[in-house]
Amino acid sequence: MTDEILAFTEGKIGRLRLNRPKALHALNEAMCRVMIDALVAWRADPDIELVLLDHADGRGFCAGGDVRAVAESGKEDGIAARAFFHTEYQLNHLLFTYAKPVVSFLDGVVMGGGVGIGLPARYRVATERTIFAMPEATIGLFPDVGGGWYLSRLPGRLGQYLALTAARLDGAETKAVGLATHYIPSDALEELKAKLTANPRDVEAVLDAVKTTPPDAPILEQRSDIDRLFAADTLEEIIAALKADPGEWAQKVLAGLGAKSPQSCKVALRELREGAIRTDFADEMRAEYAIAAHVSMRHDFLEGVRALLIDKDNAPRWDPATPEGVTESMLDRIFAALPEDEQWQPLRL
Repeated sequence: MTDEILAFTEGKIGRLRLNRPKALHALNEAMCRVMIDALVAWRADPDIELVLLDHADGRGFCAGGDVRAVAESGKEDGIAARAFFHTEYQLNHLLFTYAKPVVSFLDGVVMGGGVGIGLPARYRVATERTIFAMPEATIGLFPDVGGGWYLSRLPGRLGQYLALTAARLDGAETKAVGLATHYIPSDALEELKAKLTANPRDVEAVLDAVKTTPPDAPILEQRSDIDRLFAADTLEEIIAALKADPGEWAQKVLAGLGAKSPQSCKVALRELREGAIRTDFADEMRAEYAIAAHVSMRHDFLEGVRALLIDKDNAPRWDPATPEGVTESMLDRIFAALPEDEQWQPLRL
């Protein structure tokens, strides 16, 4: 058990509350295990009809996983890193396939690992405080925790845009593109949770009664540019399209993209291309686990964590330093399946 996750029941409601505010509720393996244990117990409990997933104090919801610990492991034998990813992905899959309805409250920062636990929920509540992003290319990782599934199913080329640029969406934008199912003001959340606790079988009606019309979503104004400029499946072609566009927005995006790991960007593009045609979320998790096992021990991830989270000089030295240096054979090694006895497996329930 860990006090970084508060798992308890209220009437017919199971409550999972992230409680690591100093780290923006970033996940570690112990937190994932507590959530798994609670969800498995509630799954078999006929008295539990609904699960609510939220955060305690701080600017949550969840800023990701504990990547510094993963990087420390990656410098050595990578065993602890793989153990974390294996457990985290089992939690992601358990939530995705959970028979009872889950409501996630995406109130605050929702990045990386927060996406992995927030998006599988049947009902996903955004607020004016929501900040959604998949910023893994900034630290040499890739959009995991199901990113290859969720991002590849967004309209047009939004998924590729978010994966490559680490662009942030606000609550209205998160709702507009379908990542959230409801938009509700943050000051109405506690009353909403009380109503859900009192009426767990009427979850959809309760949510619909409280939801409000969100503000305009600026991302929609960029849809045509995103679809046009990110239409290609290769990083080199996307960069060329951005360079050829003299517009201020395109040039700003190009500058930001230039700071990202070329390896991570190419991994993300291939991941989304393959994820778009998968029909089983377990297969997505198995593929992403193999990628994570490889990438977590490679230079760019270790360097990205050093530059952004440890030394904080914000000057990562990527290797390869250019998109052209990231070859297909390199990507083939990163995407290579693990030996059968090392592959990710969902929980056996």
